[in-house]
Amino acid sequence: MTEIQNEKLPVKAILAALDTGEYDVEASLDELEELAETAEAEIAARVVQKRPSADSATVLGEGKIDELAELAQSLGAELVIFDTELTASEIRNIEDIVNVRVIDRTMLILDIFAARAVSNEGKLQVELAQLKYRLPRLMGIGRSLSRLGGGIGTRGPGEKQLETDRRHIQRRIEKLEEELKELETRRGMSRARRKKDSVLTAAIVGYTNAGKSTLLNRLTDAGVLAEDKLFATLDLTSRAIELPDGRSVILIDTVGLIRRLPHHLVEAFRSTLEEAAGADIILHVSDISDPEAKEKALTTRKLLAELGCGGIPVIDVLNKCDLVDYDIPEDDTTVKISAKTGAGTERMLALIAKNLPQSSKRMKLLIPYDKAGFAAEIRALGKVFSEEYTENGTLTDALVDIRLIPRAREYEVKAD
Repeated sequence: MTEIQNEKLPVKAILAALDTGEYDVEASLDELEELAETAEAEIAARVVQKRPSADSATVLGEGKIDELAELAQSLGAELVIFDTELTASEIRNIEDIVNVRVIDRTMLILDIFAARAVSNEGKLQVELAQLKYRLPRLMGIGRSLSRLGGGIGTRGPGEKQLETDRRHIQRRIEKLEEELKELETRRGMSRARRKKDSVLTAAIVGYTNAGKSTLLNRLTDAGVLAEDKLFATLDLTSRAIELPDGRSVILIDTVGLIRRLPHHLVEAFRSTLEEAAGADIILHVSDISDPEAKEKALTTRKLLAELGCGGIPVIDVLNKCDLVDYDIPEDDTTVKISAKTGAGTERMLALIAKNLPQSSKRMKLLIPYDKAGFAAEIRALGKVFSEEYTENGTLTDALVDIRLIPRAREYEVKAD
């Protein structure tokens, strides 16, 4: 058998949507297509129907659902993806008519999450979200799973597990929630320890595919997966960098956001996103070359507000500036960069230092030899860049912890 014959061919899919005027359906379908391609589907067609409300049985009206069935048959489609959440009975009714497997937007996103979660916590969060979503849809999804042997939208807990009785699944949900609560408690303790030790943190947040992981890799060589796909990164990654003023800050890469993020996913990944609420500063990364950059930035800001990030300084990092040919205004909380080329990252680091709450200060001190204990405190709580032994004491260039600054002023050497 040739190598080409061995390659797994993409699943041919049709996107379907109901336009009731509640949101921009075309923009949402564009994103759904990106999601489908990330899950290795090939989009053969789109079907959209405008009507005031959904058909109670099949979402789309009778004529349109028949049209969808004919299209699926003529194109040889194996999958229909609806840009809305479907109930078990809707999945069942639509599949009976179109005669191919049917999934919805949430199932597609859960499938991508299941394929990309790496850490234990990420996998637990995905399984919990899948089970919570699938529990009330067991009958409809059970039939969907048996059709054509599964595929996109079926990764994670297997068919047999989903077809067991509800009590078994409920017990599994409770166990997952307990495990995640324990992990969340540990993360909370880590946050508290960082605060106690005056460790500064910067959370990188933003829409999926805005370039957050590329930026982290540019600054830290973290080796995080960074590719032109939605949800390239699901697991938290933390790396320390040094700022121009000598202070260190831990960068935390968070999961990307999407429009109309399904409730189950907001719930499941809330603990991950809450890292932003405990950060000292937030780097809000946007893809400035995206025509919908403003709308997506508003989505991110809204979620940050919901997470209680109101009092935390935010720097708007306008990424992919190398892809636009117009001027982008900057100010003390806005910087244009290219994470790919590194352009603008030095100014970004300077803005982080400027906007971070003062936790330490770089000072030049002449510390008398009989104050060696104080010099040791500076070393323990701060950072020493250089020391020179002089006739009157140790000439020290150091990053002094905020708690020691009042005492350090006594020994400060003023610049000429």
